[in-house]
Amino acid sequence: MKKNLETEQGSLAYEIVGETAAVINYSGRDTEIEIPETIEDFPVVWIGKKAFLSNKTLRKIVLPVCLAGIGDWAFAYCTNLTDVVMPYQQIEMGQGVFKECGRLMRIEDSKKAVGMDTAWLLAAAVNSLDAFYLFDLENAGTASWLAGWDARARMLMNLEDSDGFSKMLLCGEEDYGSKENDLGYYMEQKRRGKVRLAMLRLMHDHGLGEKLRAELEAYLLTHIKGCETEETWRVVLEEHGDDRAYYDFLTKIGGVTEENFPGMMEDMGQRHTEMKAYLMRYHDSMRKEKDAFSQFDL
Repeated sequence: MKKNLETEQGSLAYEIVGETAAVINYSGRDTEIEIPETIEDFPVVWIGKKAFLSNKTLRKIVLPVCLAGIGDWAFAYCTNLTDVVMPYQQIEMGQGVFKECGRLMRIEDSKKAVGMDTAWLLAAAVNSLDAFYLFDLENAGTASWLAGWDARARMLMNLEDSDGFSKMLLCGEEDYGSKENDLGYYMEQKRRGKVRLAMLRLMHDHGLGEKLRAELEAYLLTHIKGCETEETWRVVLEEHGDDRAYYDFLTKIGGVTEENFPGMMEDMGQRHTEMKAYLMRYHDSMRKEKDAFSQFDL
């Protein structure tokens, strides 16, 4: 028989099955939920099919350490979900558990056995990489796991920007006449996806080989401000407008130059004043360093 367990801003529907409990549905507006280890003194071992499907308020979910499985599409289309904490053990996973969770950033384990870099890479495995076979907490972060992650990333980075466009049109996946049906727009979005993937791996570079590092940096620098296409700069400005870490990253890979600095300032306008000031200071230090070397040459 279905029963309800109240949360701060909603309720979890659950069932007792034999000597265990299963969460089968959630309704409410909680932004963070920690599913209890036990309900009615029975261990919670299962999250049911579509239990949190399409919830738009949930940002963080903490799953119980005794969890044994998660049903199909349990968290699919939770578009604001960013953090998941899971038990450090093998869990039976259904289809599309995190499908279309576009903001999912970190999948951590409750024992903190995997590092924070790996937590980001785990989330990307089921999000950016669409590689659910890499969802393996017990092996995540190992050399072989990272090799598999990087192989998948390299394959996606090397795809043509137009890859999949014809299939999308034939399958009618987008509305007729929408901008998604425009090849130029489609290719731009593909490049943005590659930029996000490259930046993610470089900013969480545990076990990253030098060859792939160079490839990813080169890709980002071919799409920086002042290039024929500027998706690297657009992703930083439009998606991380006030996040210092991304601007710091941009300067470290050589993405801010004398040539493209004026264009960056123009694009920023009156927005993101702190980051604009940061880039101005970096530009000043870059010019002073250049002047110092010029004097040395003389």
